[in-house]
Amino acid sequence: MNDADVSRQIQQMVRFIRQEAEEKANEISVSAEEEFNIEKLQLVEAEKRKIRQEYERKEKQVEVRKKIEYSMQLNASRLKVLQAQDDLVNTMKDSAAKELLRVSGDSNAYGKLLKDLIVQSLLRLKEPSVLLRCREADHGLVKSVLEEAKKEYAEKANVHAPNVTIDERVYLPPPPSHHDAHGPSCSGGVVLASQDGKIVCENTLDARLDVVFRQKLPEIRKALFGRVVA
Repeated sequence: MNDADVSRQIQQMVRFIRQEAEEKANEISVSAEEEFNIEKLQLVEAEKRKIRQEYERKEKQVEVRKKIEYSMQLNASRLKVLQAQDDLVNTMKDSAAKELLRVSGDSNAYGKLLKDLIVQSLLRLKEPSVLLRCREADHGLVKSVLEEAKKEYAEKANVHAPNVTIDERVYLPPPPSHHDAHGPSCSGGVVLASQDGKIVCENTLDARLDVVFRQKLPEIRKALFGRVVA
């Protein structure tokens, strides 16, 4: 084999090696491109998941805030309704209290009422000796009906007439007035106590009004507002 043949063989081998190298390089390039695309797709999907998760998290936060805000507004509305109802009930009670002031205007009717209140208090106390307090303005009227009240109590309780002392040092507060609207006041009635002060029967008109309102409050609310707001 001469030098020309050897040179051709070498050139053929070089071309073959170069072709294989180019093919291998193309394979590597294609494989790298595929891996790059796969990695890029994975990164894109991962970012999409992050974005979706962040969106879902914020969406849940918005829903929670909406529920909290709705609950707060609902509670505020309920409180306003309840406050309005309480205001109306208190207005009714104030009106009833003002009506009580008219009771003492009729001396005959008020005198009978005082006698009944004294008898009722004596029946509750069942004490042989009691102290009676009234308004200073009612002192004379109470004194005028006291004996009859003691007699009526003795007959009902089947006991001797008790010893009832009218307290002439300490009186119940006077009727409400515009001059002292926030001071202590009493619309009428009596307070009886045992001599040792351990047993007290408060039978004033104001106390009886409070008792009636507490007892009748559910009926009053139902009559005014129907179903009670929960």
